[in-house]
Amino acid sequence: MTDLATRARTLLDLHTAPEILVLTNVWDVVSAQVVAATEGVRALATASHGIAATFGYEDGENIPLDLHLDMVGRIAAAVDLPLSMDMEAGYGDAGETARRAVEKGVVGGNLEDQMKPLDDAVAAVEAVVRAGRDAGIDFVLNARTDAFLRAEAGADRSELLAEAVRRGRAFLEAGAPVVFVPGVVAREEIEALVEGLGRGKLTVISVPGRSLPARELQDLGVARVSTGPFTQRVALTALQDAVVEMVGGGVLPPGTRALN
Repeated sequence: MTDLATRARTLLDLHTAPEILVLTNVWDVVSAQVVAATEGVRALATASHGIAATFGYEDGENIPLDLHLDMVGRIAAAVDLPLSMDMEAGYGDAGETARRAVEKGVVGGNLEDQMKPLDDAVAAVEAVVRAGRDAGIDFVLNARTDAFLRAEAGADRSELLAEAVRRGRAFLEAGAPVVFVPGVVAREEIEALVEGLGRGKLTVISVPGRSLPARELQDLGVARVSTGPFTQRVALTALQDAVVEMVGGGVLPPGTRALN
């Protein structure tokens, strides 16, 4: 467990470093190996959407947990970098899911609150933190609040910000080192979240064509930016574009590299 403890501490330190942590989400062994071999990459994270899609499931805990964990374990075994797992909402038992993830070599993870009653959401955070402690590691929980994702159309954004901060503070007090707020891309809203949660406590997702560059997020005090399902979509876009070129009478992209 010493190696896992070292990886966990490394991952935690990356979240508190002055430089923003950029996590490119991966979905299988080869994507993880390609990302891990890229200069500047310091840690990896899985995306539940990408892993589920790989096996033909819709996101949202539709993929069986055993299958999900099997893929995550294969990824962890194939790379030497700290790995964070998207645990979705914990599959009904966040602490047990975290315990099993650690057994697979995982040292951090996302956990959705799905806007459940705050006491229940805090209890789930505490269970994950406790599972890491029981395993002898500083499990890096990226506690996610869905205040924006589950909001009704036209909801007051200032009220959503206040709720995200309220929940995020509760998660931080329960032991999560960082809080993930998807659905936020505007500079002023990110500034408000950083002010409410503290510098180095907020993590966000990069949305193609909408999000601020990582260097600007760093200047705003964001701890981490990840890519969620979008990296798999980047790969699939390149695949489809190549197919279109081929069936149209062309050739494969000349710049294609032998990455596997």
